[in-house]
Amino acid sequence: MDQIESNKKEMLKKKTWAVVGATPDPSKFGYKIFKKLKSFNYEVYGVNPKHSELDGETLYSSLRDLPIKPECIDVVVNPTLALKLLEEVKELGIEYVWFQPGTNNGEVIDQALEYGIKVVYDDCVLVALG
Repeated sequence: MDQIESNKKEMLKKKTWAVVGATPDPSKFGYKIFKKLKSFNYEVYGVNPKHSELDGETLYSSLRDLPIKPECIDVVVNPTLALKLLEEVKELGIEYVWFQPGTNNGEVIDQALEYGIKVVYDDCVLVALG
């Protein structure tokens, strides 16, 4: 089994997640992923500085603002924002980051690996959860 598959299995066992790019817009992946994780009984926190809530749940401006440190981050923002996000992930000592398709590029993945972060990319959490 390759490293990504191994990371994916580990991540899906983690019960505390933050979805960066969570949004109250039901047509967006940030909404669908947030709701799907919730429906599988994960403890989920949304991060999006542009919105304050999603269906009555508080959305936070940054990972630093979360009430707890999540075990896993699901990234649903563009690669430029994802790259900036990695600084915060490293600073907070978060071990796992799942990049949804289209949220990363070579630079983002290289930086994450350089920081020692365990990553999944080119795979969708919605598909993984079925």
